[in-house]
Amino acid sequence: MEPLMDRPLLAAGSAWLPILSWLPRYRLTWLKMDLIAGVTVGLTVVPQALAYAEVAGLPVQYGLYSAFVGGFVYCVFGTSKDVTLGPTAIMSLLCSYYVDRDPVFAVLLTFLCGVIQTSMAILRLGFLLDFISYPVIKGFTSAAAITIGFGQLKNLLGLQNISQQFFLQVYDTFRKLPEARVPDVTLGLLCLATLVALTFMKSSLGPGSDDLPVHVRGARGLVWSFSTVRNALVVICATCLSYSFEVYGHHLFTITGQTSAGLPPFQAPPFSETTPNGTVISFNEIVLDLGGGLVVIPIMGLLESIAIAKAFGDQNDYRIDGNQELFAIGLTNIMGSFVSAYPVTGSFGRTAVNSQTGVCTPAGGVVTSVIVLLSLAFLMPVFYYIPKASLAAVIICAVTPMFDYRVIAKLWRVKKPDLLPFLATFLLSFWQVQYGIVAGVVVSLGMLLYDVARPQLKVRDHGVLVVELDSGLRFPAMQYLSQMLFSKALTASSHRSVVLDCCHVSGVDYTVVDELRDLLRQFQQRGEVLIFTGLSNSVLEVLLEAELPGLKHVESVEAALQAVSVFQHFAC
Repeated sequence: MEPLMDRPLLAAGSAWLPILSWLPRYRLTWLKMDLIAGVTVGLTVVPQALAYAEVAGLPVQYGLYSAFVGGFVYCVFGTSKDVTLGPTAIMSLLCSYYVDRDPVFAVLLTFLCGVIQTSMAILRLGFLLDFISYPVIKGFTSAAAITIGFGQLKNLLGLQNISQQFFLQVYDTFRKLPEARVPDVTLGLLCLATLVALTFMKSSLGPGSDDLPVHVRGARGLVWSFSTVRNALVVICATCLSYSFEVYGHHLFTITGQTSAGLPPFQAPPFSETTPNGTVISFNEIVLDLGGGLVVIPIMGLLESIAIAKAFGDQNDYRIDGNQELFAIGLTNIMGSFVSAYPVTGSFGRTAVNSQTGVCTPAGGVVTSVIVLLSLAFLMPVFYYIPKASLAAVIICAVTPMFDYRVIAKLWRVKKPDLLPFLATFLLSFWQVQYGIVAGVVVSLGMLLYDVARPQLKVRDHGVLVVELDSGLRFPAMQYLSQMLFSKALTASSHRSVVLDCCHVSGVDYTVVDELRDLLRQFQQRGEVLIFTGLSNSVLEVLLEAELPGLKHVESVEAALQAVSVFQHFAC
């Protein structure tokens, strides 16, 4: 029988609808694994979504509003079987800087991010993400881990009226330490200890524990199961404890409080806002207030999700389509804005859980979305009693692995200058995230341009200078090369000929051609010769068409040295 993907029509359709590549051959055994993975991730995402909404400065139900659309959309348009879309720590932190605790701003930001992301996918602009280097990403995520983790200390300690700006937040937290509430501190530390213990229990299963399916029989499977859904277990136990005290009139813990019950209404995102005093904030004013968030948030969302998809694609031996991933994320945000979601992206932690539990297709995300919808429909009254300290513990444990202190040593060993964009991003991100990212990208591009403008030159002296270009030759480097040849060959006490080894030059531009014309003329005026070797056919054709005076090209350096000897013999 002809394989499904060999059929031209189906193959063409799957390029736009990746679901067509796996749905026609879906099996019952896949359904079992997708159900198990979907339920497991669902039990993970519900407490995380509630916690991340706190980070974003929004009512907790907005975390759940943001957690279910991605499963349905990505199932149809996504190209990774493992990726789960939803609220994440980084996106929540970024949103908190721009929406100022205003759900209207958050929902409109989601819509605009989706439009920008889908437009990038349609225009195939995914390559722009390649200009954000690894040190910039690591600098940002490390700073975000510290910012998010420290920002949750106020909930862990039961403190009120703490500033949102990081440095003021640090000051307020330490200033108000005497006001810490003992029940919140006790519960928060207990939740933290439980989460850490369950994490270590999972790691104690051995190196193969990450591949252990959740439904495996025996003690190992039980430990793996409990450790995988540890967030849900901790929040459920803390909520039961809080509810028990509240029933008897003891208000020991700072709790989440009133939440909107039921599913969110399906409606167009708001394009203006009317404040309680009757002032109307127009669409243009909202866009101006969002400012840099309309650049930072869409790009960081794409970067985070695509990096996760590539990582798990390599791990599980399948390929992803970058532009299709952009489209899936953008469409998720557009659709999410109709159900009051804030911007989402791929979650590394939940994607890891999804992969480890043996998910077979993106249909596992649909099961996760159904779990979230059921929680919204029936469990919202229960969320009233969730202690904020337990959610803070969940967030702190989730973001701690994001801080990778070992990256500094790695950058130092591999390439020390890469510490510059890392430190620029890391330090400035504590002031404003967008400044940190922009600074890191600018420093990285500056280093990249410097490498282009100052190529490595290997100079050997055989009586004749042999200059080898270690990289390509473009207009920023031409002035540097020209000055070097002039100083070493044409202004020395005795003029010298030069052999220019261009085996690494794949292309030239008009500036290069024009500068070479001047160089050749100067060599001729001084009775010396400049010979090129190793030029590719395409570059040689360009130089010949430019009719450069005295252009000489041979295949090898040895042949060039012989040619120089002949030239000098006749010159004498």
